[in-house]
Amino acid sequence: MEYIVPIALGAIIIALAYIAWRFSTDARELNARCLKLTQEHERALADARALRARYSGIIDLEAELTAGRNKLEGTRRELKDFETESERRRVKLSEEYQQAMATYGELKKEISLLEENLEDISFGLYKPHFSFQTSDEYKTALENLREKERQLIREGGAAACAKKWTVGNSEREGARMVKLNEKLLLRAFNGECEAAVADVSWNNVTKMEERVRKSFEAVNKLGEVLSVSVTQQFLALKLDEVRLTHEYEEKRHQEREEQRRIRAQIREEERAQQEINRAREEAELEEARFQKALERAREEAAKATGGQLQKLTEQISSFEAKLDEARSKKERAISRAQLTKSGFVYVISNLGSFGDGIFKVGMTRRMEPMERVDELGDASVPFPFDVHAMLYSDNAPELEAALHQLLEDRQLNLVNPRKEFFRDVVIEEVEAFVKSRGLSAQFMRQPEAREYRETLAKLEQQTSGDVPKQAERFSNKLFNAPAGDS
Repeated sequence: MEYIVPIALGAIIIALAYIAWRFSTDARELNARCLKLTQEHERALADARALRARYSGIIDLEAELTAGRNKLEGTRRELKDFETESERRRVKLSEEYQQAMATYGELKKEISLLEENLEDISFGLYKPHFSFQTSDEYKTALENLREKERQLIREGGAAACAKKWTVGNSEREGARMVKLNEKLLLRAFNGECEAAVADVSWNNVTKMEERVRKSFEAVNKLGEVLSVSVTQQFLALKLDEVRLTHEYEEKRHQEREEQRRIRAQIREEERAQQEINRAREEAELEEARFQKALERAREEAAKATGGQLQKLTEQISSFEAKLDEARSKKERAISRAQLTKSGFVYVISNLGSFGDGIFKVGMTRRMEPMERVDELGDASVPFPFDVHAMLYSDNAPELEAALHQLLEDRQLNLVNPRKEFFRDVVIEEVEAFVKSRGLSAQFMRQPEAREYRETLAKLEQQTSGDVPKQAERFSNKLFNAPAGDS
């Protein structure tokens, strides 16, 4: 037992020593392994640092790209939000613009109803509603219409009230109130209509119709509170009054123009007759003078001999020829006086005043037709007319009417064809038509236009550089000039 304890202690000591040695050995191995791992880790860190240093640019670029993508995505979202907001604002502004334009259009239209603008025919051309033949018939119809208006007012059909009112529990006072308001509306509406009728002219009748309708709507809107309004029947009468007034004035204008044309024709006929009478009187005087001279020469020849007789014989032959010529003139003058339809039809142009292709086809009964052409080329136009043809006819009005019918679709003035100007005329066409009727005449194809061409030449001398352009502008300005009176 004594030995067991020391042995056990020794064993324990040995075991402990072994454990200590083993632990020391394992610790050394662990330290060595830790050292090795530390070295490997440091080498890995060094390699990583080297790699990072080597590829740092790429790493930064990726980061930048990622940041850029994120920023771009944010910008896209902002852009989408902005587009959405912009579209909403655009739609809103478009609606506001359309509303503003509609309001502007209405205001402009209403203002135009009160303005006088000779070039404003935006309401369209007027279509006649009546077919009376004379201004007196229109005047009578207008008076009858106004009597219908007065009768409708007297009968209480010009205004109406949709409700029955009482004032202070009195129906009588309510009816009196309605009557006063109807009278007020009618007075206002009549005043507007009278102003519109007074302003009616050839170019604004449709505007005045619209003005009456607008007044009708405005007056009835004022009466909405009491349900009082002007009737449609009274509106129709007022519109007819506007139309009748317009057509009455138009018919009067047409009658004045026709009377002016007739007076001009009468003056032309009187002047032509005076020329015929003067030519006949001059021919008669020449006939009497040459007859007397011939008789005296024959008396002297009966007594003369030799050379004097030969001389008187020659004088007698000359007097006889002149006497025959005077008698022919007299006969022609008498014949022209008897043929009331005989005369000259002229085809003329004015290149400097109206441009190329514009012709006037008219008629005159004067003995000297060029006097009429010279009158047309007086101070009313900047350049004289050129004659393309002067056609004599025993029935000049018929020939003139035939030429007008040939060129009817090319009337320059579609409102007043009596001006006798035609556009896009080819002179060869007129010449062929005249020859087809068995008439022979000499036609001048190109107008001389002497003063106009000399004017262009002087303009060319006065200007420099852009001479063609200057001449072209001058020419265009002249070509756009309005046609003068016939």
